[in-house]
Amino acid sequence: MKKLLLATAFGLLSLAAQAFADITVTDVKGRTVTVPKTPERIVLGFYYEDYLAIGGPGALDKVVALSLSPWKDWRPKQFAIYEKALPKLASIPDVGNTEDGDFSVEKVIAAKPDLLILAAWSYDTLGEGVQQIESAGIPIVVLDYNAQTVEKHVTSTLALGKLMGTEDRAEKLAANYQHAMEDIDARIRKAGPSHQKVYVELAQKGPSEVGNSYGDNMWGALIKKLGGHNIAEGQVENWGPLSPEYVLAQKPDLILLAGSEWLKRPQSVQVGFGSDMTTLQERMAAYVARPGWSDLPAVKNGNVHAIYHGGARTLSDYVFAQYIAKQLYPDAFSDIDPAKNIRDYYDAWLPIKAEGVFVAPYQAPAQ
Repeated sequence: MKKLLLATAFGLLSLAAQAFADITVTDVKGRTVTVPKTPERIVLGFYYEDYLAIGGPGALDKVVALSLSPWKDWRPKQFAIYEKALPKLASIPDVGNTEDGDFSVEKVIAAKPDLLILAAWSYDTLGEGVQQIESAGIPIVVLDYNAQTVEKHVTSTLALGKLMGTEDRAEKLAANYQHAMEDIDARIRKAGPSHQKVYVELAQKGPSEVGNSYGDNMWGALIKKLGGHNIAEGQVENWGPLSPEYVLAQKPDLILLAGSEWLKRPQSVQVGFGSDMTTLQERMAAYVARPGWSDLPAVKNGNVHAIYHGGARTLSDYVFAQYIAKQLYPDAFSDIDPAKNIRDYYDAWLPIKAEGVFVAPYQAPAQ
């Protein structure tokens, strides 16, 4: 009996020691990040949906502050749906964001978080602010889904899952992503090279003003990985507009109009939550009607597509990789249904439904 009691006591002490043991990970910057326990107070800088997917039910309850604008302003309809599903969102304090130059180190420190989650681009912008935050005893973990690499997606996911005590979810999400991308790679290798020229444009400002294209990250990195020839590569580093003359001269075989749910953008291509096919087709038609576009191979061959800009740099972006790959290698991906797969992902991992149009080809009006 004494032996049993001693063994039980030892086991309980071991569990207690584990509960209070430091948790250490290596983030995408190669930084060692240590927290003394599973964080209960988190400031969330970006990658909102990935945080919710990895953290699971109750993850938002831990968020004591966030960078509001990149979610509420960039993805307003998505945010509104989350706000309805997770009412706490309406009362979480805003710390600003580095993109707008109003990120407040003071507000972060005042929130007294156990952990600050930052995107790599935000971390790089902060500069001395990083030292100020860390000097206040606040650990920072840096994630990077923008790079659009399997390695950084997996590293980011596993690191956050370990810090949050949701390693099982993180491992399943990482495996799901890795397997999907491996399947894409295998199909492409079997199909052989594509040689198609691809042009991506952020379709936010309307056809009269050229939106950003993407060089070596986000859509640009994804296109390169899929074997397409991104015409913006070497022309812009991260993102920036290409001249209309250059686009016409390149004669792209595939055009992707990256749209979203922007408010007060009456000519933007509306894709994503709450979008409808009728409005989407009308907005795409205005882009296709640009001077010279009727002569482009992509337009002549019916290869102009809308794609959800909010779908890049996420754990669900493999679905959009599938969609692009399906345009580059139609036969190899004939059995893949990206629109269904995005709905399935949300059903499995997130507290909302994927309701709206997230990918769609342009359909010219019948003559």
